Amino acid sequence: MPTIRMRMAAVCLSGRGAKPRGATDTPPQASFLLEGRFGDRDLPGGAFFGRGDAVPGSHINDHQVRYYMKMRQTVSPRSAAACAAFSTATAYRLEADMRLPSQRKAPRGRRRPDPLADIFDSEVVPLLESAPGIRAVAVFEEMQRRHPELPDGVRRTMERRIRSWRALQGPDRDVMFRQVHEPGRMGLSDFTDMADLGVRIAGVGLDHRLYHFRLACSGFEHAHVILGGESYVALAEGLQNALWALGGAPREHRSDSLSAAFRNLDASAREDLTRRYDALCRHYRMEPTRNNRGVAHENGAIESAHAHLKAAVRDALLMRGSADFDELAEYRRFIDEIVARKNARSAKRIDAERAVLQSLPGLRTSDYEEVLVMVTSSGGFTLRKVFYTVPSRLIGHRLRVRLYDDRLELFLGGTPLFTLPRGRADRKGKHDHVVDYRHVIHALRRKPMALLNLVYRDQLFPREAYRRMFDRLIDRLADRMACRTMVELLSLAHERACEAELAGVLESLLATPQGMPDMAALRARFAPDPAALPEVIVELAPLSAYEALLAPRAEEMA
Repeated sequence: MPTIRMRMAAVCLSGRGAKPRGATDTPPQASFLLEGRFGDRDLPGGAFFGRGDAVPGSHINDHQVRYYMKMRQTVSPRSAAACAAFSTATAYRLEADMRLPSQRKAPRGRRRPDPLADIFDSEVVPLLESAPGIRAVAVFEEMQRRHPELPDGVRRTMERRIRSWRALQGPDRDVMFRQVHEPGRMGLSDFTDMADLGVRIAGVGLDHRLYHFRLACSGFEHAHVILGGESYVALAEGLQNALWALGGAPREHRSDSLSAAFRNLDASAREDLTRRYDALCRHYRMEPTRNNRGVAHENGAIESAHAHLKAAVRDALLMRGSADFDELAEYRRFIDEIVARKNARSAKRIDAERAVLQSLPGLRTSDYEEVLVMVTSSGGFTLRKVFYTVPSRLIGHRLRVRLYDDRLELFLGGTPLFTLPRGRADRKGKHDHVVDYRHVIHALRRKPMALLNLVYRDQLFPREAYRRMFDRLIDRLADRMACRTMVELLSLAHERACEAELAGVLESLLATPQGMPDMAALRARFAPDPAALPEVIVELAPLSAYEALLAPRAEEMA
């Protein structure tokens, strides 16, 4: 009899005869029987064939019960139980109650007293209702203040309880609606602060932002380093750079209301800024739109890209091994390379969207502010709380200044003069100075003592070595001699075009405790080398040559 039962189970488990069409493979427990490991012994899980005494095993699971019910459609309970690898007694219990084992489990009750039973409904819930945005940790700290006996280990319990209460009875939350972006329709602009990356230019920390442009559909990106704050000038320059790099313009441009640019402006200035922004968009045939102030997720197509771009820049700086750059142009190339690699990964989508963009106008529009300034007797002018020096021959003239984010372009009437780096006042309102010692060195040679208490003395020195040398001269020489020597050093750097080389000599002198400059030796060192001067030979034409030129003219007159 046991042999017959084993053969029947083997047929069932091997899928012959009783296996219905479309039935799934046998469960893993059946492989033991097929391999012949048990013979006439009982199967795991209490299945038995022969003696009738079940061996204790693990609880049956939902998979076994489902397989039993599938096999039960064609075979007897005993055979189906063998296929599912549990006992016949279990099969008859299932016949009486066909629920799955997971459905029979009673809900798990509390195993210890509720530590929040006395305070949650009476104190925590009223606090949540009166201040819906309060954090759970703040509620826990308040409860500990009221009830010092409340242990720290209850914090996670309270956080879960508050989360559940808010899900069941809390206020409705804002819903984010995912959008389908049409190719060529929307481009977005925003600024992101990069000061936390610790970038340094020539050893000086760079407090800067990135102007960030992105196409919502294809993901094309463009980034431009901004030295100042969020302004129309920064937006206009960055946006036009992005559009010309892209080769087309979308039909709509969205910004974040330029909240920082509008700050501290009167009504007329805000109206003028809005008018200029609208004119910029009209020039490129884009519809200007703005998200609601303070609602960043309405600009979500670019807000989320900020984090990815900053992470890419941070990783690139770590792989580079240093955040120091020799000049600003090098750092800007570094940013351009990172953005180019990101665009290369989306090249196919960008090319597809570029085909449906609007064509660009023939020329760029103005991306600067234009102001008029008067050059004072101080040898410069003041603009936006920053004093700029210019050549003294311009004193008394009115100059036209084009104000960009990182530079000033100066014009006398319609004649371009030169470009100055743009300075910015301190955040606390302290004035700044942008000084070129070449503009005032001729006047300082006549009045060297003016250097002692000069307002912009620290900004006058072109390099740190000059400033440190002046401090040493002041400590060891009389004020008049110290000022005269320093002015002579600056004059030498200007006239002999040896600013960097002279700074190196001063650094070596500063490295020694008694090092002082010897002006005679420095003049001899940086004097022009006579051997390097070109030899110019002028050959004069003989007078007879002029007579030869006059002879044909005399014959014509005769």
